[in-house]
Amino acid sequence: MNPEVRTLSVGALARVEGEGALHVTLRDGAVVGTQLNIYEPPRFFEAFLRGRAHTEPPDLTARVCGICPVAYQVSACNAIEDACGVTVDPEIVQLRRLLYCGEWIHSHALHIFLLHLPDFLGHPDGISLAREHPELVERGLSLKKTGNRIMEQIGGRAIHPVNVRLGGFYSAPKPGDLKSLAALLRKSLDDALYTVREVADLDCPDVVFDHEFLALGTADAYPIESGAIVRSAGPSFPLADFTTHVGEAQVPHSTALHAALDDGRYLTGPLARYSLNSAHLPPIAREAATSAGLGAQCRNPFRSIVVRAVEVVFAIEEALRIIAEYQEPPRPFVEVPARAGVGHGVSEAPRGLLYHRYEIGHDGLVRTATLIPPTAQNQAAIEHELAVLVAANLDRDDAELTQLCERAIRNHDPCISCATHFLTLTLDRG
Repeated sequence: MNPEVRTLSVGALARVEGEGALHVTLRDGAVVGTQLNIYEPPRFFEAFLRGRAHTEPPDLTARVCGICPVAYQVSACNAIEDACGVTVDPEIVQLRRLLYCGEWIHSHALHIFLLHLPDFLGHPDGISLAREHPELVERGLSLKKTGNRIMEQIGGRAIHPVNVRLGGFYSAPKPGDLKSLAALLRKSLDDALYTVREVADLDCPDVVFDHEFLALGTADAYPIESGAIVRSAGPSFPLADFTTHVGEAQVPHSTALHAALDDGRYLTGPLARYSLNSAHLPPIAREAATSAGLGAQCRNPFRSIVVRAVEVVFAIEEALRIIAEYQEPPRPFVEVPARAGVGHGVSEAPRGLLYHRYEIGHDGLVRTATLIPPTAQNQAAIEHELAVLVAANLDRDDAELTQLCERAIRNHDPCISCATHFLTLTLDRG
């Protein structure tokens, strides 16, 4: 008798950035393989950075992503300033952090309201969700607008900011320039707290996973634009040792490299960031997390929507603090003369750690460049979660199992590219 073969396929799934496919194989009722196929053509950013002036990567790498350009700009600046032995002024660091808060707010709001929340409320997309829950979506769009407004005012524009440069900014705002921004943020704080309350009681599968967590950590603040590398199992390590511990390898089913932490799978992103740093949340965000039922850690990826909502509260609270304490820098940027060397930079993109490494030659040109984005680091963990979830739900029909797999992937908001078509799911049961 021929074995039963079941195939599930989804031609194109919006609500995740990029194009890819998922293939799950079962034999005799057991999962024997899960592959998150990323089939988009390579973009060659690391290659075409070679030979460019050391001042260019912040602008060039911002074009990797239209949703997280600040993450690429800040990680690039951190790495090249490290290679050139330059430390920027504290006021510039705070301005970078404020700009980054804007990116967190707009990116998280986009994911929560338009990409992720439809899964929990039974809607195929954000437009359908808006018809039934107009106030909810209007608040989400208002939050996103606030994030964009921060990026416009500090960065020059919301997509691929033009005011960011190596060593700081081309121009810095005066304290009075930020008053209207503070008023907008105070209004948005109500929307953010409302969001936490709305998502706290969503019906989520009760699952936890034992991935190792990797994130930035600081002594006294929730990490955004800089910090040390910390992990949930094992000692922390210097940023310069990142590629000693985090290795990338090509897999046959993906044009994106898979990363491993000391040869094991791991997870970066909101769950890791929160679980390793929740003690450093400021008062309003900490209270929001507590009221939402989050403990010191969160290992249920379906609850990542709650963590993101809390991080929106945090980003607004942090932006208000920075504005209240803001002093105009004595200079908008620090000169960064080229010198031969290797530099490492990392920051917390909304989706997790974004690592940059550059080797600069004596002529001030980039010799080599390495970019390791969060989604590449999370692929192995996502595939593991899919295998576990499928194995635990084999009694579901094809449609239900397909939907569960789609939701599991969207938990991590993978950014495959700036496109919006993602999943072709094939489930082969034999």
